[in-house]
Amino acid sequence: MIFDRLKRFSIVLEGAERDGPAAFSPGQAVSGRVVLELAAAARLGALRLRAMGAARVHWTESRSAGSSTAYTQSYSDQVEFLSHRDTLMAPPDNGEATVLQAGRHEFPFTFQLPETLATSFEGKHGSVRYWVKAKLHRPWSTVKKAKKEFTVIEPIDINTPALLAPQAGAKEKLARAWYCNRGQVSVTAKIDRKGYTPGEVIPIFAEIDNCTSRAVVPKAAIIQTQTFIARGTKKQKKSVVTSITGDPIPAGKREVWHGRALKIPPVGPSILQCRIIQVEYSLKVCVDIPGTSKLLLELPLVIGTIPLHPFGSRTSSVSSQYSVNLDWLSTIPEQLEAPPEYSAVVSSPEAEQSLAPPSRSELGDILEGPFFAYIQEFRFRPPPLYSEVDPNPAADPIRPRCMTC
Repeated sequence: MIFDRLKRFSIVLEGAERDGPAAFSPGQAVSGRVVLELAAAARLGALRLRAMGAARVHWTESRSAGSSTAYTQSYSDQVEFLSHRDTLMAPPDNGEATVLQAGRHEFPFTFQLPETLATSFEGKHGSVRYWVKAKLHRPWSTVKKAKKEFTVIEPIDINTPALLAPQAGAKEKLARAWYCNRGQVSVTAKIDRKGYTPGEVIPIFAEIDNCTSRAVVPKAAIIQTQTFIARGTKKQKKSVVTSITGDPIPAGKREVWHGRALKIPPVGPSILQCRIIQVEYSLKVCVDIPGTSKLLLELPLVIGTIPLHPFGSRTSSVSSQYSVNLDWLSTIPEQLEAPPEYSAVVSSPEAEQSLAPPSRSELGDILEGPFFAYIQEFRFRPPPLYSEVDPNPAADPIRPRCMTC
């Protein structure tokens, strides 16, 4: 029987690691092969391949139509991104089956992905999936099927003016309890850009003024918002990706964050161009106020796939991006120092080391080239010129004159 003869029927994609899914970008070519292993010669029909990609959403909501009547409303929608069909083995023109001998048989295939695709995604009420399915038709038997999923990642380059622009905001809230005014809490926050990639650290600059009579607690968190759209109705799911908590701020005091670090964990990139599924991120700075609701300040974020270039964009300021790494410049004295002793210049290794520019371990890969020369030129006055001839020789001793000669 054919069930005994068919040992293996699977799909192998190039670029996949073991049994994991292969990853591709929009516009790339997807290549692979359908592997067929037979224990003995078998009569087979057509072998067809289909590649699919789609976004789907579905959820239900319970609604009440009276005191004792209730019904469930269903919402669903679908957007197709990819549809490719191919015949890898066609039956003969006479209508008979094709006879394959025992052993391993491979049927290669290649197809092109469209230029515009949404990133693969799995959410609570929807998903974006891509897969390849093969069907083997056999005489007097059921159709044998094999399926292989693959991942698509839409590139998002954060090195664009819109994503390199700083984000800032300010909010205030009047704390009340039982019609009593307990004072005002205000928060001002800023981040250096809008676009980040997983693994980066977001430096948060913030000021929190606590003018109430109680201590408040500042917090910061990255929020992921999944939005599912069907039939004009939206369904959202929000989750905290990561968060940090600051120290309590006493009554009447101010807290300042000088670049408080918040690291982005491994998360999926933003999905902004799909009609029925959107994945957005935001940085929320909040203040817990006892006895009243929280004070929330939200700054938009975009999680991309292409990280920041080493020197950033031409549209961004060098000082705004690397101000933290240039703190060593503040050690350069404003007044010129006295020149070192000549003997120290020519023989002391400590003096030569002090004149050397900062090591790469101190600066990373930010500053290179002759920039050191322009800084170190004014740290010390130059030593005196070296010469074998003493420019100021000592005077010869005067010989006493004999008065009797």
